[in-house]
Amino acid sequence: MIETILIKTLDVLIVWFMLYQLLKFSKNNFKLRLIFKGVIFIILLKAISDFLKLNTVGIILEYVISWGPLALIIIFQPEIRSVLESIGRTQLLGRHKTLTVDEREKIVYEIINAVEYLKKNKIGALIVLERDYSLAQYIDPATKLYADISSELLISIFFPNNPLHDGGVIIQGDKITCAGSVFPTSMNPSISKRLGTRHRAALGISEISDAIALIVSEETGRISIAIQSELNYNLSLDDAKLILLEELQPKKETFYEVDSESESEENEENS
Repeated sequence: MIETILIKTLDVLIVWFMLYQLLKFSKNNFKLRLIFKGVIFIILLKAISDFLKLNTVGIILEYVISWGPLALIIIFQPEIRSVLESIGRTQLLGRHKTLTVDEREKIVYEIINAVEYLKKNKIGALIVLERDYSLAQYIDPATKLYADISSELLISIFFPNNPLHDGGVIIQGDKITCAGSVFPTSMNPSISKRLGTRHRAALGISEISDAIALIVSEETGRISIAIQSELNYNLSLDDAKLILLEELQPKKETFYEVDSESESEENEENS
C-alpha cells in the first residue's frame, strides 16, 4: 500500500516538474509560447466539439491531434532543440555565485566605466554576462581572450575599426572569456522596429538563457539591459549599475543577510 502511494506520488511529481519546466521555458521563449497556446486551443476546441457533438469538427481535430505532435516536431524543431539545449546547459551553481562582494563591485565598476566612455562617444557595444546557463556554444566560435575585466580592455574591443567590435563580449565570473560572439536575434514581433541588431541580439540571448545583456547604442549612446526577455531601455549610468549589482548578487547571500538581521533582532530582544 505504501509502495503504491510512493509510486503514484513520484508519478505526479515528475509530471508536475515537466509541466513546470515547460511553463518556465515558454515564459522566456516567444515561439514556444505560441506552440503552448496553440496546443491549449486545440484541446479546448476538441472538448467543446465533443460536448456539442460536432462530428465533422471532432473528426478533423482527431486527425490534428494524431498527427499534430509529429508536425510540431518538424515545424518547430529549432525551438524544441533550443529548449533541450537550455536544459542541458543549466548549471547547478552559476559562475557569478562564486564571486565575492568585492569582486562583483569591481566587475560592475569596470563595466560602468567602460560604458560611460562608450556612451559619451556613441560607440556601440554588447556585453553579455553569463549566469546559470552556459554560453559555451557562443564562446567556441568566438575569439578567446580569458582576460581580467578592465574598462580599458572593453573600450578597446568595441573601438571603431577593431575587428571584434561588431560582435559581443561574454563575461564569465571575473574574466572576459571571448569577444566577437554572435547571438541569435529575437523574432518577437512586439519589439520596436527602431531597435537595431545589437538590441535584438541582446533580447535573443535573454530569451534562451538567463544571461544579462548590456547594450550601448551606436546611434544614440543610450544604455539598455536585457534580462529574461525584457529590455530595460534608455537607462542612466546609476540605474545600469544598480541593476548589474542586484542581478549579480547570489540568492544565497540574501538568505545570509536575512539570517544576520534576524539574529541581530533576537540579540536586541534578549538584551
